[in-house]
Amino acid sequence: MVAVNRVFVAQLAGLPVFGPDGEPIGRARDVVISLRIDRQPPRVLGMVLELVTRRRIFVPMLRVMSVEPNAVTLATGQVNLRAFHQRANEVLVVGELLDAHVRLEDGSTAIVIDAAMEPTRTRDWRMTRVAARVRTGRLGRRGPVQVWRWEDITGLSVNELAGQPQGAQQLLAVFEGMRAADVASTLHALPSKRRYEVADALDDERLADVIEELSEDDQKDLLAHLHEERAADILEAMNPDDAADLLAELPEPDKDRLLGLMEPEESEPVRRLLKYSFDTAGGLMTPEPIILTPDATIAEALARVRNPDLTPALASMVFVCRAPSATPTGRYLGCVHIQRLLREPPFDLVAGVLDTDLASLSPDASLEDVTRYFAAYNLVCAPVIDETEHLLGAVTVDDVLDHLLPDDWRETGLTHA
Repeated sequence: MVAVNRVFVAQLAGLPVFGPDGEPIGRARDVVISLRIDRQPPRVLGMVLELVTRRRIFVPMLRVMSVEPNAVTLATGQVNLRAFHQRANEVLVVGELLDAHVRLEDGSTAIVIDAAMEPTRTRDWRMTRVAARVRTGRLGRRGPVQVWRWEDITGLSVNELAGQPQGAQQLLAVFEGMRAADVASTLHALPSKRRYEVADALDDERLADVIEELSEDDQKDLLAHLHEERAADILEAMNPDDAADLLAELPEPDKDRLLGLMEPEESEPVRRLLKYSFDTAGGLMTPEPIILTPDATIAEALARVRNPDLTPALASMVFVCRAPSATPTGRYLGCVHIQRLLREPPFDLVAGVLDTDLASLSPDASLEDVTRYFAAYNLVCAPVIDETEHLLGAVTVDDVLDHLLPDDWRETGLTHA
């Protein structure tokens, strides 16, 4: 029994999805419909769910037991974990319908902000309503939001959607609050045209975060779409190690041109990382760990650790060096683990609680050596030191995992719901 009679899809996106026994499956991300030649409401084929591994799968609507305001529940049976691939004549409601321009019966135009589906007596679902904002006046000013029957509007055929330029305001509203990894997964599933429109609409910082979470092929594709000046701005906003990894995959002329367009203070750490092989500690490290001088206090160290932009791995350790404190630093003195910081008086100096016995990695250490290091010391972050005892950066366990996992680790199988 379906819990509600009408579901607006943009509000559905992001809801948790559970199996019949209450076990978490993932999150609803989109709804797939099959457009018709005539203007009758299209059939809803199913939902796109995102698993905890970020893989997106397709679940037919017949497998949906209930749709409630705060969750979706699946019926008993198997869930096919094969990655979702969009077919011809299929349309993603959130990904492709939002922000589309439609025509009303009176000749006016409107912009789609949501669409609603309803169940039929045969347990089928139909996309029956479209919520759109009317454009008024010569300048197309924003008018009121109204809901129309599907058959009362035109402009949503496959060809019309592919041919018209779309904004991304409503889709970005759906992305609000989503992790960059989740937005990246959504972008990967979109057609190229829509992906580029969203990338153009995202601000530089947000787009940089999203690109860091994309596959290598998707990264290069988006970077090639952007104007070179903006591509350089995006690279500046990325973490230097991620920017270096991306640039290393480009042809030498493109790499050199983009590095030349970057601000010198932003390109310099990236150039240093590019000197190392991708499968060494130098190629894996970030040049921007938490670095303090020995006269810093425990309170200062904790304040730096609380930075929400830091990953948990980078926040697990503070490195103490003599000036200068930018990599490559002055002489490396040691590190302080976050657990130790939490146990010490806030006005004591970090110099008094250093771990000076922890082994470090050389920038030429192999991926195997780095892996053994983490396994031996049970750490999630490690210092990279050159032969003159200068700190060059830090390797985190997530960087290592990215290189250890096989390319097909997200490949599908079958599980039971």
